[in-house]
Amino acid sequence: MKLLDSHHHLWNIKILDYIWLKQIGKPKPFGDPTPIQKDYLKEDFLSDFAKIDKIKLAGSVHIQVDSALEDPVKETDWLSEFVLGGIPSAIVGYVDLTKEDAEDILKRHLNYPKFRGVRQIIGKLENRPDLSFIDENLFLNKCWQKNFALLEKYNLNFDLQLYPEQMNEASEFLSGYPEIPVVIDHAGCPYDQSDSGLRIWKTNLSRLAALPNLHIKLSGFGMYDKNWSSESAQIIFDTILEQFTPKRIMWGSNFPVERLVKPYSFCVKQILKWLSPLSTKDKKNIASETALSYYNISEISEL
Repeated sequence: MKLLDSHHHLWNIKILDYIWLKQIGKPKPFGDPTPIQKDYLKEDFLSDFAKIDKIKLAGSVHIQVDSALEDPVKETDWLSEFVLGGIPSAIVGYVDLTKEDAEDILKRHLNYPKFRGVRQIIGKLENRPDLSFIDENLFLNKCWQKNFALLEKYNLNFDLQLYPEQMNEASEFLSGYPEIPVVIDHAGCPYDQSDSGLRIWKTNLSRLAALPNLHIKLSGFGMYDKNWSSESAQIIFDTILEQFTPKRIMWGSNFPVERLVKPYSFCVKQILKWLSPLSTKDKKNIASETALSYYNISEISEL
């Protein structure tokens, strides 16, 4: 089987000024980042994947690392130095859509052939500042709304990282942009995995699933459950499979962030357990085909 990792990061803290990676030990919504506050390069990523038997890496999608970079295009430029080797196969960069110069930044990103879209994390919980990535409700920001529409103009997609409580507002907003492909990161971040918390997540996620241009990633499970497994997260997988179907589901490792709780090989073994009872076609969709289509990756790289 071939896997395409639709969500991973690389960073070189000597080349790019990643603010949160240099704030040693400062808590993040996903926990204490200290163990990963060091370089994670292409070679490290390939080494992690190489520990998996009988699985070929079909390619990968790099997701932006730090919204505080003074010039986010420098990250895309650095990544483009080694995309010819197949890693990454596509780049999702950062643009602050609240800024008047957002279109100029988008145009600069577009100078790089592997650039496919934008992630600007909108995850915010009114009563949980410890889990919030931002302070503002971006759906209410007029400049953000205007610049979000630019994604359609330039044929780009959007990685949507949010919390269940934001999904109803997100579905209402996104219903106005049916031509912009959107993928929900980290299974919709079900941070509250009590019965009541998962009910809220499931109900609200269904509204996003009702939008045909929405996709979702099986990723980031360790962000909110440090002891997760395919068994403990079975209800999450089953819900996503039912609501989205395999043609709108892709897998991502979220490495090296996920390394805080589990090795890469563990993450792959869990997705393989979930895929095991599915048809060959459904397996291929989740393992690679959905991501290939969504991120417009022309062919699988033999790595």
